[in-house]
Amino acid sequence: MDKKFSCYCGFYCENCAVKAKVAPAAKILYAEMKNAGFEKIIHMFPGADGFWSFLKGMANDGVCVSCREGGGNPECAIRICAKEKGVEMCALCGSYPCEKFDGYSEGYLVLKHDNVLLREEGMDAWGKLQDERRAAGFTY
Repeated sequence: MDKKFSCYCGFYCENCAVKAKVAPAAKILYAEMKNAGFEKIIHMFPGADGFWSFLKGMANDGVCVSCREGGGNPECAIRICAKEKGVEMCALCGSYPCEKFDGYSEGYLVLKHDNVLLREEGMDAWGKLQDERRAAGFTY
């Protein structure tokens, strides 16, 4: 597990579907469309210029880096709070869980589970779980 991909909220960026599945697929789609000559005719399709620019960006530049490395939503309340409090991840904060996390985690039951693991068994156990998930093809 690479700590730079551990998000303040408890997600692990390497297990994000955008990073693990969408970005590699974008590279393939962009290469196939470019080889088929779409770069020269894309402007003929309504709205396609924006799509082409987006696809090219994903293929060439990838997706965001982790929030720890400056990617993601700069207004994320969890990131702002964790940085202000100087905690590595919000699950390690004395105030966890709090209203910032509760609203965010509603749709991610795995996130709550992971943060309990992090609090009770530490970063090594949490990291091992993330690596196992990645090896199994799991994504958020």
